[in-house]
Amino acid sequence: MSASTVQNPALTHPAPSAVLALLKPITWFPPMWAYACGVISSGAGLGDRFWQVALGILLAGPLICGGSQAINDWFDRHVDAINEPDRVIPSGRMPGRWGLWIAIANTVLSVLVASLLGTYVLVAALVGLAFAWAYSAPPLRLKSNGWAGNAAVGLSYETLPWLTAAAAAIGAAPSQPVFWVALLYGVGAHGIMTLNDFKSIAGDRQMGVNSLPVMLGPRLAAQLACVVMAVSQAGVVAILASGGKPFHAAAVGALLAAQLLCMPRLLSDPGKRAVWYSAVGVGLYVSGMMVAAFALRTMV
Repeated sequence: MSASTVQNPALTHPAPSAVLALLKPITWFPPMWAYACGVISSGAGLGDRFWQVALGILLAGPLICGGSQAINDWFDRHVDAINEPDRVIPSGRMPGRWGLWIAIANTVLSVLVASLLGTYVLVAALVGLAFAWAYSAPPLRLKSNGWAGNAAVGLSYETLPWLTAAAAAIGAAPSQPVFWVALLYGVGAHGIMTLNDFKSIAGDRQMGVNSLPVMLGPRLAAQLACVVMAVSQAGVVAILASGGKPFHAAAVGALLAAQLLCMPRLLSDPGKRAVWYSAVGVGLYVSGMMVAAFALRTMV
């Protein structure tokens, strides 16, 4: 173990609170939300499939997303010792190799649960888990390049759970409008991930992690994030409008307009205001996802 990680010889196993901190429940929301959007957009009634939907949300959040957080924290423990030394591994609350063991256990459990939900869910889960390991672990370590890493997370957190839920709900491939809307929201999440990288610029530079704020500089990276998020949502508005859902299209457009009004404040000082915009702008972004899901539910 690196000297940058604090070790407490009195600890032989982590406390439950440390395990929960490693799995980061606050991060479970995006894939769980996307999974719920997928179920709604499918147009299928819950009926006797309620338990499959509930198990799918559990799979998307605590299992796959929670496991991906454990994977990321284990392979990022040296960077976190610089950026966020209070995190559970560098602080010593997660002793020995427990972080890695929990990541592996979550991966195995995720596959077992996914296998109960049918072929579509199992394949999607395997793809999502492959992305999770490739994102953080060598030799690929996609996160070392902001373009590839952010794309992997955006597709895994938004597109994949949305399409998985829609396919599982109807037992077939989702419709083209569902596919394209889910893809666009996943692409837009690339911008969300870029904003998320602002908090770790110092450590990323020291450890050679080429996040977009490191590669492009804070201002250009923030501009790119805004463009990616805005263009993706504009595409969703176009799909809904052309599909005979003008009111839903207008609602998503209004949410996008509110984001556009917030963007100049972000761009005036990206380093200080990325966290603020992540709270405000991303909230508007995910609200549009649910509006789109209800539109797709009855779209011909």
